[in-house]
Amino acid sequence: MADTNEPLVVERRGDALLIGFNRPEKRNAIDLATTEAVHQVLTDYARERCIVVLHSTTPGMFVAGADIGELLERDADDAFMGINVRLFERLEAHRWPTIAVVDGAALGGGCELAMACDFRIASTRARFAQPELALGILAGAGGNWRLPQLVGVAQARRMLYLGESLDAAAALAAGLVDVVHEPEAALDAALEMVATIATRSWRALELTKLALRLHRPATSTFDMAAQSLLFESDDKRERMEKFLNRRKG
Repeated sequence: MADTNEPLVVERRGDALLIGFNRPEKRNAIDLATTEAVHQVLTDYARERCIVVLHSTTPGMFVAGADIGELLERDADDAFMGINVRLFERLEAHRWPTIAVVDGAALGGGCELAMACDFRIASTRARFAQPELALGILAGAGGNWRLPQLVGVAQARRMLYLGESLDAAAALAAGLVDVVHEPEAALDAALEMVATIATRSWRALELTKLALRLHRPATSTFDMAAQSLLFESDDKRERMEKFLNRRKG
């Protein structure tokens, strides 16, 4: 575990820019401070040729979603700000490829975060789920379109409507992840992928990434509008309070 109180640990390792999520006491749940920190890192390195590798500083843990304590208090104005929407779109728009190393649970916003990356490397203890509907909100930070794009509409419905979770093997079979490794080998596998990618033309990589994004669906505006209605509902408040109380018990 990294010895720092910062929400991120950032390390440049050759062509890789490692961004380590570092809120183990919150299972790396994404709060506003974390989103701002990631934005700042992407700004700081926007003109440097680098392949972003997202991971956790704590073994066996990825990102357990958005911070429910913060989500409970967010209202329609917050929804229209698109806090996580903007971050994940910013990550997707990074000039060169991005890789998520998922070692542990990638739930809700954590799954959406991983899906915003170009590649997903899972450890054998990875788990993916979109539990938002059980909390009275929707997967409004890309889950409604990135998930079916990756796994197909039928599997996406099962994850969104039924709350079905996928372990590493099921995620690989569904196309949600690119490869599965033992936990101790997952980050090294990402760095090997970085080394391979870096042998390509950086300009060609940048242009190819732009080309692949030309036909992306534009559902973010609807998602933010829908989320604004849900954020201020009594149903959402009751469900999130129940979730938080269950975690305390």
